[in-house]
Amino acid sequence: MEDMSSYVSNPLFRTISKVCSDLGLETYVIGGFVRDLFLNRKSKDIDIVVVGDGLEAAKHVARKLGKGAEAKYYGQFGTAMIAHKGWNIEFVGARKESYKLFSRKPEVEEGSLQDDQNRRDFTINAMAISLNPYDYGLLLDPFNGLTDLGQKTIRTPLDADITYSDDPLRMMRAIRFSAQLGFRIEQASYEAIIRNRNRIRIVSAERIADELNKIVLSPVPSVGFKLLFDTGLLHVIFPEMAALQGVETINGKSHKDNFYHTLEVLDNLARLSDDLWLRWSAILHDIAKPPTKKFDPQAGWTFHGHEFRGARMVPRIFKQLRLPQNDRMKFVQKMVLLHLRPIVLAQEIVTDSAIRRLLFDAGDDIDALMTLCEADITSKNEYKVKKYRDNFRLVRDKLKEIEAKDRIRNWQPPVSGEVIMEVFGLKPGKEVGIIKTAIREAILDGIIGNNFEEAFGLMRKQGLEMGLHIVKEPGEAPQIKSNGPLPL
Repeated sequence: MEDMSSYVSNPLFRTISKVCSDLGLETYVIGGFVRDLFLNRKSKDIDIVVVGDGLEAAKHVARKLGKGAEAKYYGQFGTAMIAHKGWNIEFVGARKESYKLFSRKPEVEEGSLQDDQNRRDFTINAMAISLNPYDYGLLLDPFNGLTDLGQKTIRTPLDADITYSDDPLRMMRAIRFSAQLGFRIEQASYEAIIRNRNRIRIVSAERIADELNKIVLSPVPSVGFKLLFDTGLLHVIFPEMAALQGVETINGKSHKDNFYHTLEVLDNLARLSDDLWLRWSAILHDIAKPPTKKFDPQAGWTFHGHEFRGARMVPRIFKQLRLPQNDRMKFVQKMVLLHLRPIVLAQEIVTDSAIRRLLFDAGDDIDALMTLCEADITSKNEYKVKKYRDNFRLVRDKLKEIEAKDRIRNWQPPVSGEVIMEVFGLKPGKEVGIIKTAIREAILDGIIGNNFEEAFGLMRKQGLEMGLHIVKEPGEAPQIKSNGPLPL
C-alpha cells in the first residue's frame, strides 16, 4: 500500500487523528479529497469517516480546534460539518446501506471501513487514507481506484446494476465525472446505466438539476450531453432537448441535426464564457425547432418563429428542471428571443435604426447576446465562418458607436409619462401610451435625438395631432422634471 503521510501532514489532520485516537475511534480521509490528491486538483472539502460515532468525534474535534471552528451537527443524518481556516470538514460514521425499490433513501446501520467503501459510487471515490497512529498515511484502495485513475476510467466498486439501481443519481454522477475529468465510463457500468435509466425517475428534480449544471459547467459540456443522450437518460430528464436530434430528408433536401448543432454551440460558448446561464442560453437557443419545423418545396426546411416559441418554452422548462424562476430565467428567455437578431444584422447592411433597436431590446445583456451569436457560427465552410466573424466585428463596432452617440442601452424616455400628463392635463390612459410610443419609435428610427428638448417638441406635435390641448404654456415646459437619458 502506498504511503500518503506527506499529503496529510497538515496540523488539521494531526488534530483529527489525535482526538479520534483518544476516543478509541478509527478514522480515515475518504472520497473526493483523496481522489483529487492524485489528480493534482486543489480541494478544501475533506470527508472524514469514523468507525463509530462520527457526531461525537466531530464535537470533540471542534472543541479542540477552538474558536476558529464553526460546527453544524445533523443528527437525523448522523453527519457533522466543521468550517475551519478555509477547510470544510464533513464527519460521518462508517455505515452500510440497504435500499428499497422505490426509494433512494437507504436504511443505514453502523459498519466497518470496508462496508463504507463498498457503498461508495465509484472506485476512484472509494480510496481512503488512514489517520490512525499505527498506520498513519496508509492508502487503503480495495477496488484499485488508483489504477482506474491512471487509466482514466469510471467504474463502480460492486455490481453496477445494484449500484445504479440503489441510488440512480449515481448514473448522472458517472456522466458528470466523465465530462469534468475527461474519463471514460467502463463498458459494464455504461451498459448498466442504459438498463437502469428509467430508475432516474425516483430522484428529485433538484438533485438532477444540480448534476446537470455541473455537466453544463464542465470544460467540454458536449461530452456529458452525448452520454446522457446515448444512454437514454436525456430522454427521461429533458425530452425537449433529446427531441432536437435527428435529420429528415424530403425531395433530397435535409436540415442539420439540431441536437449536435446545439452541442457545438455549447462547446464554442464554453471556450468563451464560464457563465452558467449563458451556457443554458446556448442549450435552449434552438429548443423550439422541432415544433416549428416545416417543409417548403421551394425553400426547403424552415423553423419560422422558433425564437419566439422557444422564449415561451423557457419558463416551463426551467420549472420542470427546477432551475430558478427569477432574473436568471428571464435572462435566458431574453437570449433565446433575441439570438437571431445580431446574425441577421451580420448578413445585411447595418442601419443605425436596427442597431438602436437591438441595443434597446438587449440592454446591458448586449455583450452576452453577441457572445452567444458568435458561438452560434458552426458552418463547416471556412469562408462563410470568416465572413460572419468579420461582419460581427462590424456590428460590434457599430454598437459602440451608436451607444456612445445615442445612449440607448437601458433606455429611459427623455419625457416621462408624468410630464405628458401635466402638459396636456391628462390622467393615466391610452393617450399617454400613444405619445410615449411615438417618442420611443422616433428616437429608435433616428428622427429625433435622445434628449429632452427634441422629445418634448415631438410630444407637443403628437398631442396636438391627437386633438389634445396644452394646459401649460410651452415656455413653462423646460422647468418640468423628466427622467432624462441614462449615462453610459
